[in-house]
Amino acid sequence: MNQTRREFGKMALAAGAAAASLEAAAKPNSVFGGVQIGAITYSFRALPSSAEETLKYCVELGLSGVELMSNVAESYAGAPGGGRGGVGFPAGGPPPGGAPGQGRPAGGPGGPGGPGMRRQLTPEQQAAMKKAQEELRAWRTSVPMDKYKAFRKMYNDAGVKIYAFKLPPSLTMSDAEYKYIWDVAETLGANHVTMELPTDDKLLERVAAYAELRKLRIAFHTHGQGGASGFDRALNASKYTALNFDVGHYFGVNGESPVPLVEKYHDRIASLHLKDRAAPTAEEKAAAASGARGARGGANMPWGQGGTPLKEVLQSMKKNKYKFPASIEYEYQTPVGSDVLSEIRKCVAYCKQALE
Repeated sequence: MNQTRREFGKMALAAGAAAASLEAAAKPNSVFGGVQIGAITYSFRALPSSAEETLKYCVELGLSGVELMSNVAESYAGAPGGGRGGVGFPAGGPPPGGAPGQGRPAGGPGGPGGPGMRRQLTPEQQAAMKKAQEELRAWRTSVPMDKYKAFRKMYNDAGVKIYAFKLPPSLTMSDAEYKYIWDVAETLGANHVTMELPTDDKLLERVAAYAELRKLRIAFHTHGQGGASGFDRALNASKYTALNFDVGHYFGVNGESPVPLVEKYHDRIASLHLKDRAAPTAEEKAAAASGARGARGGANMPWGQGGTPLKEVLQSMKKNKYKFPASIEYEYQTPVGSDVLSEIRKCVAYCKQALE
């Protein structure tokens, strides 16, 4: 034990370096071929969804980036009702089809009867919902950002970056609520807020103006709508509007490859959603083109069993060195004998293989 101070110092440095190396090795890394693969936390909707549990899923799956749904963040921050549905609902969450002014549940396929369909609420349920919404609005406009700073640190320390935050602004929200949404996004480290593509010009104008005021993009999640004309309408509203382009929805409704649109709009895409869907039948395609209520197109499929050219989309991102992330959105039925995390793990592996 006659070590000199210099030798002891060298040993301490070596031990510290080894510990740092082990810590780095334990952190997830889902950048494949230069493409950031992540997931929208909606993918974990069938599982317990606290901030800690959601982070655990990401680390177990090797995902180093997420599009974070508001319920995960707001429950951690202490929102009344756990921030269910992004607007504050009684226990059980929002009615199928989403909340008034919010559209459908973020990323989801809508309730029974098709997109936008809502069950009739009793007067008591309506009163309870109104009260819950008022309580959540009051909380949002007064809560400090301390818990969101802690949330970001927890995820960053684990190696998971929050690149997008989903809490859809609506026309009925006050300016103070808009401020809250963008404040949370900035605090979490997100570089864009996501919402459904507006059909109301007034809503589009308002969110575009606020995004420009804050210099933080609003990115529109697309379903079957869009294509050049629909995208141009949204993107022309401001240089701070962008696309949260869902390539699976696009193919499932239109039956066309989304690759040309990814390449055309690459500089206005903030993030992609990845899912595999079957090609639409002629009848489904016609129904979607007509704007028929409930028209959904081809079914969600396990990856590789549908027709969405996911591999081609990913390879285009790699080839062209696009820097926007691609989010796995798990929506197909979990097979008997499997589970959600096992299926999402298959999606991660699919992306990795496509990008090797």
